[in-house]
Amino acid sequence: MSEIAFLIRSLNYGGAERQLITLLKALDKKKFNITVLYFYSGGTLEKDLQDSGIQLISLEKRDRWDIVGFLWRLVLHLKRINPNVLHGFMGTSNLLTIFLKIFFPSTRMLWGVRASNVDLSRYDWLVRLIFKLEWLLSRFADLIVVNSHAGQAYHLAHGFPADKMVVIPNGIDTERFKPDKEARARVRVEWDISEDTILIGLVGRIDPMKDHPTFLKAAALLCKERENVRFVCVGSGLESYANELYRLSEELGISNKIIWAGARTDMPAVHNSLDIAVSSSYTEGFPNVIGEAMACGVPCVVTDVGDSAWIVGDTGVVVGKQNPEALALGWVACLERERSVLGLKARSRIVENFSVKQLVEQTEEVLWLKV
Repeated sequence: MSEIAFLIRSLNYGGAERQLITLLKALDKKKFNITVLYFYSGGTLEKDLQDSGIQLISLEKRDRWDIVGFLWRLVLHLKRINPNVLHGFMGTSNLLTIFLKIFFPSTRMLWGVRASNVDLSRYDWLVRLIFKLEWLLSRFADLIVVNSHAGQAYHLAHGFPADKMVVIPNGIDTERFKPDKEARARVRVEWDISEDTILIGLVGRIDPMKDHPTFLKAAALLCKERENVRFVCVGSGLESYANELYRLSEELGISNKIIWAGARTDMPAVHNSLDIAVSSSYTEGFPNVIGEAMACGVPCVVTDVGDSAWIVGDTGVVVGKQNPEALALGWVACLERERSVLGLKARSRIVENFSVKQLVEQTEEVLWLKV
């Protein structure tokens, strides 16, 4: 049995973290003895791996500058585990695998890359520094696993080594994310949404790259044309940025049409409550929320960024980014089609092309090659 360790910042609720949980639960425990090491404890997804046979180790990092003690604990835990493969998951975790090569020369170091077309100017100096260091040190990784073709193209354009990159698309748990009329009704009652009201939703953290302003401006345009429509934003983020969005919805005169639902853990039910799922991002890699909504039989209207158009195929509507008029017209086009038929096609596309089974098979092949 091979020892495989994964290193990630936290197990808080997020697309990359949820994808890791999905992968870990599905990997063959007869082939791999799995350990997850994470910087910060208390993540909402920790409970999802309880009783899974996977060893969870919190490195109890206190803050950004808790470096020496954190690294000492990390090295001690890895010396005890002695993994055949250490799989970093994004940014700092990837960089640490290169530092750890000094102590574990026989361990194969894999990187997990999730982003594409990131506007680094919107982030602080540390994020920009980490990306530059990733570029400089990427040639020392044994393999770089990217979850989107867009992400691969972006990193190749920024000097990452082509011969070390492989694309493994995300997998969607279609047993968890599936059509559920009862869940749909329950959430809509909670939000006071009647069945004859069209509910259009954006699921994603409150972050500039998700482009909530374009979503809100498109919502204001649609409200001028239709009365029976409501909108929901599901996700959390920086309070200061969220407050900007609240003010924008008031300025647009649609604050009574918008539900700010915050972070939710009942995502299959949330997706089922929607009539149209939206991704208005101006940059993406492989957005899980699109695949999850499609698996629930919900048609999607997405911006043409990252792998979004590839995921949706002909089961939804694709529009240009940062264009409220185009997004509103996309919603109208979707509403004018038979949404139940689109929903069935959307689920079939996810089952056939983006299953957890495919994710696991491709990941296990990579892990076996590296042990």
